[in-house]
Amino acid sequence: MIEQFSGLNIWKSRKMASEDITKLAESLAKTKVGGGQLSFKGQSLKLNTAEDAEEVIKQIEEFDGLEALRLEGNTVGVEAAKVIAKALEKKSELKRCHWSDMFTGRLRSEIPPALISLGDALITAGAQLLELDLSDNAFGPDGVRGFEVLLKSPACYTLQELKLNNCGMGIGGGKILAAALKECHRKSSAQGKPLALKIFVAGRNRLENDGATALAEAFGIIGTLEEVHMPQNGINHPGITALAQAFAINPLLKVINLNDNTFTEKGAVAMAETLKALRQLEVVNFGDCLVRSKGAVAIADAVKEGLHKLKELNLSFCEIKRDAALTVAEAIEDKAELEKLDLNGNCLGEEGCEQLQEILEGFNMAAVLGSLSDDEGEEEDDDDEEEEEDEEEEEEEQQQLKEREQGEEESLTPKKIIESQDSTPVPSPPVDVATFLAFPSPEKLLRLGPKCSVLIAQQTDTSDVEKVVTALLRISSVFKDEAPVKTAVQETTDALMRKAFTSATFNSDAFVTSLLIHMGLLKSEEKIKAVPSLYGILMTLNHMVQQDYFPKSLAPVLSAFVTKPNRALDSCSFARHMLLQTLHQL
Repeated sequence: MIEQFSGLNIWKSRKMASEDITKLAESLAKTKVGGGQLSFKGQSLKLNTAEDAEEVIKQIEEFDGLEALRLEGNTVGVEAAKVIAKALEKKSELKRCHWSDMFTGRLRSEIPPALISLGDALITAGAQLLELDLSDNAFGPDGVRGFEVLLKSPACYTLQELKLNNCGMGIGGGKILAAALKECHRKSSAQGKPLALKIFVAGRNRLENDGATALAEAFGIIGTLEEVHMPQNGINHPGITALAQAFAINPLLKVINLNDNTFTEKGAVAMAETLKALRQLEVVNFGDCLVRSKGAVAIADAVKEGLHKLKELNLSFCEIKRDAALTVAEAIEDKAELEKLDLNGNCLGEEGCEQLQEILEGFNMAAVLGSLSDDEGEEEDDDDEEEEEDEEEEEEEQQQLKEREQGEEESLTPKKIIESQDSTPVPSPPVDVATFLAFPSPEKLLRLGPKCSVLIAQQTDTSDVEKVVTALLRISSVFKDEAPVKTAVQETTDALMRKAFTSATFNSDAFVTSLLIHMGLLKSEEKIKAVPSLYGILMTLNHMVQQDYFPKSLAPVLSAFVTKPNRALDSCSFARHMLLQTLHQL
């Protein structure tokens, strides 16, 4: 009996020891302590208060020689950020901050103060960062202000990698970031060790031409870049040309990824000239950039003249015709290190695809050619392409000139107008609701005056679902992150939709169905042209669904369709992310 009891105790002891070891192993696997790195990656921690963050703080404080801190995949509030920051003030050896996706479900207003606390702690600690990754944090332009001081501080004089992918910075955020980088370079240069940034990542940020041009100026000053990733930023040829000029001053560049922007011939030719000067280049990703045939030929010339270390060339989905594609293939004849050539989704036709393969087989390089499964088929040669491109670029330049002129007009104070040579300035033409809805613009909405929301709601027949959807889409199309426009859009939306949803005759289900069709997220038997950009309506919906007038029963429907894979949604990933976060919290 004693032997049985003893044996049972031994068995229990062994089982408990085994369970303890398992728990310890799981804990170590989660935090991945070792090699100077402390990781809480992907643990879905909800750190709201100081109490919530106690375990994180304890591990930070007890970790000697902390060089890398991973906080990805958690959610950190303002109060928790402050106490974590306090623990970091003594971690002078910290070099790598992997802080992507760590504000899930947070209000945008919470992120800047949290970032300020963490940044101040790094400055206090005297850290010398090598890597800062804040990707996939939907902080917008204001969020850049949250780490602006950190970027200008000695903590970032040593920075080599800056990753800000999918943060929704916008033009304003891009300009703030560019100014901070220039200031960091100026200050660090004064101390004899200029900022030597190597890797810059800022895809999906809606930087557009102005944001890209501002950053290009910073890149030209820095001059040490090795990798630049800026896909899906709505950059056209003026911004691409500015980047090309900056890249030429960065001779160490190995990777250029500008996928899904819009080069057209002007941008492609400017970039091709730069490629000729870059001897270390290994990866060129201009996929989905509309370089077209003339641009492809210019790039082919650059490849033929140099780029001896080229490993990957992506010119997919660029409206390149057969002869130009064959010119590209011929250009890679002596590129011994080339591993991949992507010309999928262009206009080669069946015969062109065969010729392309034959050319590469002749070089014994058939293996480098990617799939051609999405080839658009050969188009007839004509002059329409060049004419269309010229018209597009001319319209684009005219629009930019118009915007600059409007900006200059708005910047004039009454005193300056009085002091100008024209004693009686020409008044702006009056705007009414019909004019705004027919040709919407931010300026017209603001010029409707403080009663714009009431006027549009009054003049929209809310018993007609289609008229409400049309009005909502026109209002949201002018959405901007700038406060006056943003406020006007939201107030006007509130007035219109409150009137609609509180009307006994308004069909909410028909409304959301029609809206999804116009957004291109739901198919219709009738041919309806989807709105060109979903950013404005997604940001407007993000505001709208939080209001008391919005039927919460519609939230699951919106969530289901916005979650589905869709290229139009992918190009507005920041706005999509914001809306899904809000819907999830309802």
